[in-house]
Amino acid sequence: MQDSKDYSLSHYIGNKIKQFRIERGYTVEELANKLGTSRPTVTRYENGTRKANQDVLFELANIFNKTLDDFFPPKDNTQSATYPTQGDDYSINDDLSSYEIKPKNMVETTTKHIPLIGEIACGDPITAEENVEEYITHVFPKGQVPSGELIDLRAKGHSMEPTIPDGSIVTIRLQPEVEDGEIAAVQVNGDTEATLKRIKHIDGLVMLKPDNDAYDPIIITPNNPATIIGKAIQFTSKL
Repeated sequence: MQDSKDYSLSHYIGNKIKQFRIERGYTVEELANKLGTSRPTVTRYENGTRKANQDVLFELANIFNKTLDDFFPPKDNTQSATYPTQGDDYSINDDLSSYEIKPKNMVETTTKHIPLIGEIACGDPITAEENVEEYITHVFPKGQVPSGELIDLRAKGHSMEPTIPDGSIVTIRLQPEVEDGEIAAVQVNGDTEATLKRIKHIDGLVMLKPDNDAYDPIIITPNNPATIIGKAIQFTSKL
């Protein structure tokens, strides 16, 4: 486990890696190819949940045409940053997936990195890629982090509008069952595709009901089975 100082430094270095990547016009996948590693690994370097060792930093310095010093805080320590600094109270989970920050004179919050898994269809189902595209940082009031294992999925389509707009990032708590009327992420077509719908039980049947009346519901039968991935607990979208 990284100690608090190591994590702060990893977060700072990760911000620099992301900054230099964007400045050079590389996508996460392109940088991963140059490093000979995976896209999720680069994402973890950038969000500070994985420490970039000296060999990786040397290679990144060559790719970005930077020096090693460019990845570290200024020695005069006058530059501001958005990661926990000395004087703040904070704690870090053993798996480094989240940390709590209590800056002086500010409300206590918990920051949690949630993996974004492919896309989820709202409308005609599309294949959900079971790989982590990136980790999205969510900020919750202290003590209000949703329980359970969480993933993020990107909604695609209009069948759940106006409740969930197209392109929204939907946070899912993994669980095999949901209550009647709740919105769930559901795998269909032999668990090869995923869709986001409201669950409705009628006369022993399970209906996947869209919120948009322009779309037809999906009836679950033995010949058309489905598997609930989890319950939608929140979403974020751009204005």
